[in-house]
Amino acid sequence: MPHFHAAVWLDHQSARVFEIGADEVEKFTVHAHPKHRQVHHKHGALGSGHVEGDKQFFTEIADHLRPAGEILIAGPGKAKLEFQRYLHKHDHATEAKVVALETVDHPSDGQFVAFARRAFLKIDSMRG
Repeated sequence: MPHFHAAVWLDHQSARVFEIGADEVEKFTVHAHPKHRQVHHKHGALGSGHVEGDKQFFTEIADHLRPAGEILIAGPGKAKLEFQRYLHKHDHATEAKVVALETVDHPSDGQFVAFARRAFLKIDSMRG
């Protein structure tokens, strides 16, 4: 059952999507496709050393987030920004539901859900 709040923690290898209700949490895991994993820049090579974000990976994440009313995106590096840019370009309706973009290292599922609950409480209290 979709919940009003959803939070996703992602890096270039996987995404953990949580639908957060008052008493329950549903978790979905999405894995990146191997040919799109992050490539590190080598000294003296032309180009940035990074491939464009994995569109299939981002589409699968967005599919899980679409039913939510408010979305928090988090992660340790650039993948969260690449996902936000993907939403801006390909999924305006889901992008409009993003209420926060946070840098969060590698929390356990319980730590991340607690972080997301606090963030949503703060955001909702600021709205009145």
